[in-house]
Amino acid sequence: MREHATATAPELTGSEDPDAPLIDFENQFLALVAELDGDVGNLAQYDEYLTIRDEAVLARLDPVERAIMETPACTVTGLSVKARHLAYVLSEYWEAPIGQLTWEGRAVRLLVEAICNVANAPLRIREPEDGK
Repeated sequence: MREHATATAPELTGSEDPDAPLIDFENQFLALVAELDGDVGNLAQYDEYLTIRDEAVLARLDPVERAIMETPACTVTGLSVKARHLAYVLSEYWEAPIGQLTWEGRAVRLLVEAICNVANAPLRIREPEDGK
């Protein structure tokens, strides 16, 4: 019987950070998001090329996001990677003052911010554009 190849994190020795794979996935994620964010400034010149390029970046982003979600966290550092990813996915919870959020929105936001504070890992959420 032939086994299917799957992407897996590298095996680590006892002296290495058990969350090194998660940190690597986060670095890949941030680099891809930066590529997408770079195109946001080009909206006035948006054309078919940028659309195709963005679709290619999104295709590369999907497996990285899935890896972040599916890789277990072993330390508070790994947990903070997952929290920052959740904040990106649910960024609408940072677009309004916390008092204007639903109960669920406040719960998610406060939990993510607490995890990042305990991990001493800054939460980088884009500020809403002026006038929105």
